[in-house]
Amino acid sequence: MSAISCDVLIIGGGIAGLSLAAELAGRVRVVLAEAEPTLGYHTSSRSARQLVPSYGPPAIQQLTVRTLDLLHHLESAAGLQILSHRSFLLIGSEAAVKKHASGQMEFIDPGSAHGLSPELRPGAFEAAGLDRTSFGCRTDILLEHHQSTAQAAGAVFLTESRVHAARRHASGWQLAAGRETIEAPIVVDAAGAWADQVAALFGAKPRGLVPYRRTAAVVDVARPLAPGHPMVAAADDSFYYRPENGQVLISPSETERSEPEDARPREADVQRAIAHIGRSTTLTITGVAKAWTGLRTEPADGHPVVGFDPEAEGFFWLAGQGGYGFQTSAGIAELAAGLILGEHDGAGDVPAALSPRRRSFPL
Repeated sequence: MSAISCDVLIIGGGIAGLSLAAELAGRVRVVLAEAEPTLGYHTSSRSARQLVPSYGPPAIQQLTVRTLDLLHHLESAAGLQILSHRSFLLIGSEAAVKKHASGQMEFIDPGSAHGLSPELRPGAFEAAGLDRTSFGCRTDILLEHHQSTAQAAGAVFLTESRVHAARRHASGWQLAAGRETIEAPIVVDAAGAWADQVAALFGAKPRGLVPYRRTAAVVDVARPLAPGHPMVAAADDSFYYRPENGQVLISPSETERSEPEDARPREADVQRAIAHIGRSTTLTITGVAKAWTGLRTEPADGHPVVGFDPEAEGFFWLAGQGGYGFQTSAGIAELAAGLILGEHDGAGDVPAALSPRRRSFPL
């Protein structure tokens, strides 16, 4: 069987891999290998679908602002409806809100917060922060757009093609992915929760990428929230909720370590979210329509890992996005493509914060 040859092989068909494929296709020959039968199967299909510019450390905030700029341009150029304005409201103790509030977030008094979210119980929180620049995201449309754009430009997508072997030869890497053999000088590790395992096949040192569970559920309520209602999150990370087509999406915001797996929701986690929301709001939850669990994978310093490995030649990291996958996707794909194609020299605060060569990683 002859090998498939390309310039860049991307391992992983979630938002990271698909957005990069769309960015690179047409400029170089791209093959994307996904272990599952469908693309966007794991965490990318289980997102909270909210882009919050004030959420995360400075590098993440800059990438989120850039992503929003790129997505607004994409909407205009392609005639798509991807984004819809939805503010982000953070509530809790004054100390907790101040600790998490940054960037685009403004402090508002509890009375103003109650005006935006009348279901909040008076006295349930003492401080609030509001990000008016936040947007909801139609992640299904975005994933489909990236896939169709990349394929139209010649990218090849292989599903049920888990990479299980790799070796270095004179012209780059030769990999076994499912039943296929693929040769490429550059390999991109966009394997999400499995990124460190994939890296080991290429002789790259692990970056301490830990998957964490994050459960969400769509619930029925006695009185639906208004369509323009903000997303509300507790500053102590005990819950968040937002409107969802006449229902409400809720989460216990748990951060529990997990093995890389096809994570499944647990009834106790859903009930914990319902209990927390019941103590802080007057929402009457009448039933659970569906629930799911995704894995948020990140290293100890909480920043994604983007860039060429310092030791494994031609091996490029695109992993560890944590809970920032969609909200930084376009900005990170733009940066990653620039680094891969040699159009970006890697200088600047954001590339340095994301680099696999950064000081928080032992070399």
